[in-house]
Amino acid sequence: MGVPPRSTAYYALALVAATNMVSLLDRNILAILAPSIKADLGIGDAEMGLLYGTVFALFYALFSLPLGRLADGWIRTRLLATSISFWSIATAGAAFAGGFFTLMLSRLCVGVGEAATQPAGTSLAYDYFPQQRRGLVMAVIAAAIALGLGGSLIIGGVAAQWWDARYVGGGAPLGLAGWQFAFAIAAAPGFIIAILMARLKEPRRGAIDGIASPPDLHPFLASWAVLAAVTPGVHWLSLRRARASCREWALNIGLLAMIILASLGAMHAAELVSPRPPLLLGGFSISPHVVQWSVIGFGAFVIANLLQNLKRRDPVAFTVITGKPSLLLCIAAGALQCVINYGVMGFTPSFLMKTYDLSPAMTGMQFGLLSAGLGVVGPLIAGPLSDRIGAHRLSRRVWVALFAMGVSPFVALWVYRAPDAGDFYLRFTLYSLILTMWMPPIYALMFEQVLPRMRGLTVSLYVVVSTIFGLGTGPYVVGMISDARGGDLGGAILAINWVAPLIVILLLIILFRVERDHASLLPRARAAGEPV
Repeated sequence: MGVPPRSTAYYALALVAATNMVSLLDRNILAILAPSIKADLGIGDAEMGLLYGTVFALFYALFSLPLGRLADGWIRTRLLATSISFWSIATAGAAFAGGFFTLMLSRLCVGVGEAATQPAGTSLAYDYFPQQRRGLVMAVIAAAIALGLGGSLIIGGVAAQWWDARYVGGGAPLGLAGWQFAFAIAAAPGFIIAILMARLKEPRRGAIDGIASPPDLHPFLASWAVLAAVTPGVHWLSLRRARASCREWALNIGLLAMIILASLGAMHAAELVSPRPPLLLGGFSISPHVVQWSVIGFGAFVIANLLQNLKRRDPVAFTVITGKPSLLLCIAAGALQCVINYGVMGFTPSFLMKTYDLSPAMTGMQFGLLSAGLGVVGPLIAGPLSDRIGAHRLSRRVWVALFAMGVSPFVALWVYRAPDAGDFYLRFTLYSLILTMWMPPIYALMFEQVLPRMRGLTVSLYVVVSTIFGLGTGPYVVGMISDARGGDLGGAILAINWVAPLIVILLLIILFRVERDHASLLPRARAAGEPV
């Protein structure tokens, strides 16, 4: 298959976008259901942050690595169809969760299933569109993500409230509460998209860039090797089989010691700031702070193992990804922005219901529709805009990201101090429009810094970092601050915006580096042994 027909390309993009939309629908529905879940399970905001972010983030991040490698070697349409079906079943399973532990298991499995979405979906879409149209590709995907976020609030709020009102006196089928019924409804669209994705024809990898990739004869073995190489504990067997040097062993164990010390310090600090009652997990009583920072430490060690394994198994990819700073700085900036985004979106529905006394259905309809609409408009402005001004100079894309990521925190200070719901929505309109413009230029910048065969790996690396340190910390920290302040969600949401100055510094460095780093891509790849 050469360059795909335009109609096929747009149909494929629509399916990739729909996959991302359903992914965010199933992931974010927890946000609107949080008050009901907290009441039924007897937990606080910090524990909701664990469910919304940390538990999901660990397995999403871990499995995005082998599934990202599989996306670089296997049939991406089949991989996506299988993954969508798996996480849809897991979402439906939350309808039967009767406690924190069983709900946690459901979210864990959703994380595993959704791990293929970004690496396989983005790689697939990029083989349908040329370089000058990829800002639009990322804008459409970002818009679909916004629709999924908004749709999760609408579906979750309306379905839960309707079900609870219908069975207010009891007698609900299977004894389901409204929040459980909402999970069952959210699971349904994924099965339809999985069927359509399975029927989509796979394009030839890299053909549209004129850098056709040879077929991978053993993608599943390679994927399993990645999982074994990055999973803490198991990875030592991989190091032994690879006959790693004493220096490699010392580096790995030294990094583990540093991560353990940092995690213990974070647990102690969190306990001082916001003491929480223990959770009962599989018969064991454990502090939520221990769960939180153990997961983050585990994820940090996964990232360290990934880079160490990449250097040994694919030195060309390691050289391209780490040889110049622009790509790593883009990943860092995106991850820090995810701390803000996930912290804000994870608790804004609860903030609206608590602060302005809104019902779940009203919050879902109003905030969901507004978030979805603005989430579509912002990326669709930013994507084509970054394509137009950055067609010949990548550094110009940085200005779009700098505007979105640098200005939005100041607008947030105005938004979350609104005196009533109407004023909040008016202010949030401007805030969301600006906030949602960062993703298309950042993604486009990242993917132009690597070869086509490395895009799935690059997405996986970004997903791991942004998930562990963004989704894994943003909601939990907001919840922890809220609990420490007696339930002040508005103040907690604003507090998370203090990471924005660091984002601005990173973007300014990228602005002055990205042209030189992009120009050296092919020479660096050739020098490392890539036949391009």
